[in-house]
Amino acid sequence: MKSADPSRIQLLSEPPFARLILVHGKQNVIDIPMMEEFARAMEHIESQSEISTIVISGSGEHFSSGVDIESHAPDRVQEMLEKFHGIIRKLVRTRRVTLAVVRGYCLGGGAELAMACDIVVTAESAHWGFPEIKLGCFPPVAAAALAAVVGQKRAAELVLTGRMFDGREAVQMGLASRAVRMKLDEAVSEYERRLKVLSPAALAHAKRALYSWDAAHFEKGLARAEEIYLKELIQTEDAREGIRAWMEKREAQWKGK
Repeated sequence: MKSADPSRIQLLSEPPFARLILVHGKQNVIDIPMMEEFARAMEHIESQSEISTIVISGSGEHFSSGVDIESHAPDRVQEMLEKFHGIIRKLVRTRRVTLAVVRGYCLGGGAELAMACDIVVTAESAHWGFPEIKLGCFPPVAAAALAAVVGQKRAAELVLTGRMFDGREAVQMGLASRAVRMKLDEAVSEYERRLKVLSPAALAHAKRALYSWDAAHFEKGLARAEEIYLKELIQTEDAREGIRAWMEKREAQWKGK
């Protein structure tokens, strides 16, 4: 049954699963209203003890092309970071197993959202990437946590070049659990069959133990990345130029300051 306003987020409760679907245009762009609805959906899920697993996907052909560019503007960026990082923190802290289903675009904030999940099933043809550097910005969640997932050198390459890669490479690097050429839904169903017969309590405690070491480091790292973004990066001419150039559909003219 539907459990939330579906204007940006569709939430289906099918114990032991909660299905959280991103719904916003063709590419499921994550704007501030979606962040707010996502947060409310997570709070609703947390109130349901019979839910052991949250399955997150995008409607249509894509997972998400990331946070909308307008929300990176200086007058909105603090609210955007607070609300987006709020939902990332909810995903990291939840005792439910989180399973992301990735097809099409999985970029920027969309890739950070998938990265925060426990299990990630991706189409081989999916387009992954952290392209924020091309806008004169950087992805704070990836800056804080990507190295722990894929290693320092790979994380540096992905964040500093913003290059795109497919689902197969995402698995090779450790960003995804499994890449599927066809029949993505069948692969997801296989994980669901395995999880459905397991104890929600056992899964919750196993997850807590699994991430006990990383949790504190992630919180500190993300707080530091937020500080650098808001107090230093967003004050630069290049950061403002990158956003203006994208909105004006022209190439950015960088000044290095």
